[in-house]
Amino acid sequence: MYQQFYQRFLEANLGKQHFASHSHHYWPDVTREATLAYWDDSARLVDDKWQRIFSEMVPQTQQLIADVLNLPSPEQIVFAGNTHELVMRLFSCFDLTKPLKVLSTDSEFYSFQRQAKRLTEFDNIELITVPTEPFVSFTERFIAEVKAQQPDMVFCSQVFFNSGYAIADLPAFISALAEVTDAMLVIDGYHGFMALPTDLAAVAERAFYLAGSYKYAQGGEGCCFMAVPPGSNQRPWYTGWFAEFGTLAAEKSALVLYSNDGNHFAGATMDYTALYRLHAVMLLFKQQGITVGRINHYVRQLQQAFLAELAQQQHRQLNRNNLLLTDLAHHGHFFTYKLSNNSEVAELAAFLKNNGIITDYRGDRLRFGFGLYQSADRFDLSCLAQG
Repeated sequence: MYQQFYQRFLEANLGKQHFASHSHHYWPDVTREATLAYWDDSARLVDDKWQRIFSEMVPQTQQLIADVLNLPSPEQIVFAGNTHELVMRLFSCFDLTKPLKVLSTDSEFYSFQRQAKRLTEFDNIELITVPTEPFVSFTERFIAEVKAQQPDMVFCSQVFFNSGYAIADLPAFISALAEVTDAMLVIDGYHGFMALPTDLAAVAERAFYLAGSYKYAQGGEGCCFMAVPPGSNQRPWYTGWFAEFGTLAAEKSALVLYSNDGNHFAGATMDYTALYRLHAVMLLFKQQGITVGRINHYVRQLQQAFLAELAQQQHRQLNRNNLLLTDLAHHGHFFTYKLSNNSEVAELAAFLKNNGIITDYRGDRLRFGFGLYQSADRFDLSCLAQG
């Protein structure tokens, strides 16, 4: 149904069943043309390309993202090469010579997890982690801990990368947090953006939202973004090469890292190829009427078909007992199977790869992802029947 948009990736991977969209999603064909368009704009405009980038490509991409998330102020969306850079800008909003209490979970991605752990080596920085399991009580436990601890920063994923568990009602979750704390609220939406329908209109002024193009936005690596709450007065000491501290900082925030006036950025050296790719994908989906709701519906069908196909194999490891799934209606676009140990997972992933089934794993967890380039009638897991 949607495979027509992914012909180049599909043709380059004939004979493979790619179940790693949550790790590296196939790119639609339009991304190749977008990559060439960036080169052509650079050749045609040279230094003047910044005017096109900042007056056309950036605002258009901001608007496309804002439309998906129902954000009221597209100009509050800022870009960076990776989420770690955005995380560090958020940390740098605080005076790190003073006590800083951060509350998060035990299931955050490494861009946050490793940096936060490193910062706690300083005596004045405290990191409190709330276990995500059991999932059925997570939101209640997390909100209660925020209320009890009164941290300076709250950081939580919309969909947890090591399980697929998703916050059932993200706006309600953010609103509940806002009722019990004045802390900076940060949502890592990387596994939610362009996968799960997300409406941030009611909470746009209260929470930062981070995501990017590498996974379900399908634009590849190199273009991450953050929605900054309108009216935010945060001024990070880690500015990035993009920030300006004049009128823009006073009117908006130093976290809003550029204006639409390309004249401010002569000599800028950031590579915008990834933004061109993201723009191309999101424009294609808008033109084709491929909403996040439609994507989510299609993927749910794929997931059901996968579970049915897998059940026929009666595999001793890949079964419902080892699947981390509470409610498919509130779950990410990948399945996670928790096995006995790391080596068992690595061996099974290698076996699957040798049989043309591409997955990925983290520790003792094997993950299967789903995307529009797949077709349920082509799922074949018969190699697992022997296991």
